[in-house]
Amino acid sequence: MSDKLDPVTIEVVRNKLDGIASEMQSTLLRSSFSPIVKEGLDASASLFTIAGETLSQALAVPIHLATLIPVVRALLDAYPLETVKEGDIYILNDPYLGGTHLPDIALMMPVFHDGKPIALSAAMTHHQDVGGMTPGSVPTNATEIFQEGIRIPPLKLRDGEILNDTFFRMMRQNVRMPDSFEGDLNAQIAACTVGARRLAALAEVQGNERLSIIFEELLDRSERMTRSALSEIPNGTYRYTEYMDNDGIDMEMPIRIQVALTIDEYGFHCDFTGTSPQVRGPFNCVQSGTAAAACFALRAVTDPSIPTNGGCFRPLRLTLPEGSIVNPVEPAPVNARTATIKRITSCILGALKEVLPDKVPADSGNELLILMFGGQRGNGANYVVGDLVASGSGAGSHSDGVDMIETDATNCMNLPVEALEMDVPIRVNRFGLRTNSGGAGAHRGGLGCVREYEILRGDVTVTYRGERHAYPASGSHGGDAGAPASAKVDRADGSTETIPSKHVFSLSPGDRLTIETAGGGGYGDPGARNPNQAAKDRRDGKVSFDP
Repeated sequence: MSDKLDPVTIEVVRNKLDGIASEMQSTLLRSSFSPIVKEGLDASASLFTIAGETLSQALAVPIHLATLIPVVRALLDAYPLETVKEGDIYILNDPYLGGTHLPDIALMMPVFHDGKPIALSAAMTHHQDVGGMTPGSVPTNATEIFQEGIRIPPLKLRDGEILNDTFFRMMRQNVRMPDSFEGDLNAQIAACTVGARRLAALAEVQGNERLSIIFEELLDRSERMTRSALSEIPNGTYRYTEYMDNDGIDMEMPIRIQVALTIDEYGFHCDFTGTSPQVRGPFNCVQSGTAAAACFALRAVTDPSIPTNGGCFRPLRLTLPEGSIVNPVEPAPVNARTATIKRITSCILGALKEVLPDKVPADSGNELLILMFGGQRGNGANYVVGDLVASGSGAGSHSDGVDMIETDATNCMNLPVEALEMDVPIRVNRFGLRTNSGGAGAHRGGLGCVREYEILRGDVTVTYRGERHAYPASGSHGGDAGAPASAKVDRADGSTETIPSKHVFSLSPGDRLTIETAGGGGYGDPGARNPNQAAKDRRDGKVSFDP
């Protein structure tokens, strides 16, 4: 390290980078049009070195932040640095060319100072609709990627200051809500532009060469700290197996996620040999998604004070059998890969339950329930709105699980009732915690929720993408499993239908959809629970019986 690059300067720059990423994220959320972004927070921003390693990231969606890594590399492969110029912006969403699933569209903007590229500014947004066979572009009954929406290969969205008008016109013709789509894409452009301006201003103070040296030192430092944290975990190979309910097509066929996690002097190696072959339905997960799960798990079991950047992920190695659910072959459908990523994450962490009992909790409900509602407004205009509904987290060795919270590589918010009701003709009649859903234990699992939707006007197409209907969250160290998820429709004619964990169906005025998300697993012997805590749970309505 240069004498001039003292630790204080490096730390000042690190915090400045974090501040830039946070400002990008704020711009992204405040400028977007669709509720799933501005209310659900389903978008992320990050900064990269010119070599494609993460420099800094906003407090956003871990899946996005990790999958931006292969996206940036794919864009750099298609558009080498020596060919880019100031003002250029590049775009990609194709999962088989570096993306994750089609609604997640990534933008990358090179950052210039003194005529040279010095870094990269990137943002990813889950777009409410990108075409395909169902409103919202996450059909649980898709059997090939061509049914899921429009695929965007690595393209130049802006050439200098000239936007690719052909691209915008083509996309507007292929999505259900063109104004919302274009508004969200412009928000991504704004976020990348903010990042580029702020980084260029930082280079003006530090100089290009000095800043490049600081970047490398930040990456190397995080790598050293991560390897040091991993060295505190006993070397060995640890195994865990989880099952997902089904693939949305073969409803009685469970999906096996199996991992052998080896921690040794070389780092953190996840081997998924034995995992189910790729499936007919859209729960396949391309390599970028599997890597995102592993990146999150690695950070979850190492020191949280380590600055998160590309150096943290240098110890990570993956073995992903080709043609498996963690590395499918094109044109396998992949739109529902979030559910798979969450279960992969849970599986990797589960492998360390016994060796890290104070750090790894019981299994979480890790059900990010996706509900997509699509219909028409009174004026005939299409609407698509998505709701992201969380489950309960697993209990730990020192505390109860958290009620209704996203875990395992996702970090969004459910749509506020008021925002949903203002935007579309749907009323939420009930929303609350689900009594008795957390697994019993010395520490109780977090509760899932109950939410009831009623259709007020017009026919609505609903995509229900759930999990944990058949395989509830396991307890740990003697704790009980959490309650499984469920869903039903009460029709206006008085009939009732049970909704399976993946389903595309229609609702009409007066029909009511009630969902119950899964609870987290309990930790420790239920008989050892503090009586005062048990009594408080009963008073609060979280539990209606004695454990």
